Amino acid sequence: MTTKQRIHTLIRTAAAVLAGAVIIANSACGDARSASAEQIPTPKDGETTTITVGVCPGPYGEMIDEVIAPLLKDDGYALTTKTFNDYVQPDKALASGRIDANLMQHGNYLKKFSADNGLDLVSLGQTPTLGLGVYSKTFASIDDIADGASVAVANDGSNLARSLGVLEQNGLVTLKDGIDATKASVSDIADNPRHLDIKPIDAAQLARSLDTVDVALVPGNYSWAAGLDPKDALALERQDDGVIEVFAVAGANKDTHFAKTVRALLSSDEFKSAIAASRFRDFGKPAGWNE
Repeated sequence: MTTKQRIHTLIRTAAAVLAGAVIIANSACGDARSASAEQIPTPKDGETTTITVGVCPGPYGEMIDEVIAPLLKDDGYALTTKTFNDYVQPDKALASGRIDANLMQHGNYLKKFSADNGLDLVSLGQTPTLGLGVYSKTFASIDDIADGASVAVANDGSNLARSLGVLEQNGLVTLKDGIDATKASVSDIADNPRHLDIKPIDAAQLARSLDTVDVALVPGNYSWAAGLDPKDALALERQDDGVIEVFAVAGANKDTHFAKTVRALLSSDEFKSAIAASRFRDFGKPAGWNE
């Protein structure tokens, strides 16, 4: 090989290395953008910004379609929903920017899941909430629940604690003194006078489990999706502020025009009136609605 040929070979090799480096760098940048939420754009005059809201099976996707979306239309936002079949993926999708918002969890769950998974997610406000219910095909009342009955509860941390709280509200168990009620687990039960066989399972399976267990404590979204009537529940939870559903966005969007618009809507008389005229009228209300 001549000197001239060697020079040409070196130039081609260097160019190939440089091109490869550019491709890798661009790929890395692309991954970084897809791994975190980007800011939701403000609608321009006469144009519409489409917002994808993550939901789980149940009433909150319907609340988006029937109440919230129509009220945001004049602000330049068109809301669509994407349904997830568990409580885990909607928050991960929100943090990664694959969806723009979600309405599928209560405040306690949002705080715990975000902390446990290092996610920056923010509540914009609360919506009316169908509470967790105690359902059974075996027993007609709380008093009828027999010694040794099998009881299915959600296995995620916040809803497990919530379920144990409902069992305690109804005199079926007693939790240990001094525990944080929002973090209670089965090991925190101090007294189980009816020797209930408590079975933590995936929340999405609770309604279906009624064919195989004596009692199931079903969160409102899953009881709605399964066609369970709250009037048939042996008991409904006494809701506190931490178990009211929240409309959430990624932290990167907490100060956007969309976030400010949703915050204002959720506390407005217009939203309250729309709920009062809807089939969600009997859901538990945020505490601030009574002020």
